[in-house]
Amino acid sequence: MPVAFSGDPAAGEAAFRQCIACHVVVDEAGETLAGRNAQVGPNLYGIAGRQAGQVDGFKYSRSMEAAGEAGLEWTEDTFVTYVQDPTAYLRDYLDDPRARGAMTHRVRKEDEAYDVYAYLANLAEE
Repeated sequence: MPVAFSGDPAAGEAAFRQCIACHVVVDEAGETLAGRNAQVGPNLYGIAGRQAGQVDGFKYSRSMEAAGEAGLEWTEDTFVTYVQDPTAYLRDYLDDPRARGAMTHRVRKEDEAYDVYAYLANLAEE
């Protein structure tokens, strides 16, 4: 089922370059669609609509695991808010001032965050 998004996938492809130091997008067949096989962050293939903290074999922070267990799902809005300030997002979501995310990079421009989500959603639909 296609995932709705409001960003520009082409612009998201360019913006995703800031993500490839840590993330990769590898489809179910094992084909690398984006990135350079980085293993610092989880594989982002199929992230749109997925429950947080659910990539098999990836070691998430305790806070991300807790958020996933609490039902956090990567919708366009949750993704955009999260990538702009991961730790603040998790603290708010979990209502825990000590929650911490492992992602240290922040997408500084909101429109770029929407575009990256669109790009990732589009990759999973191809």
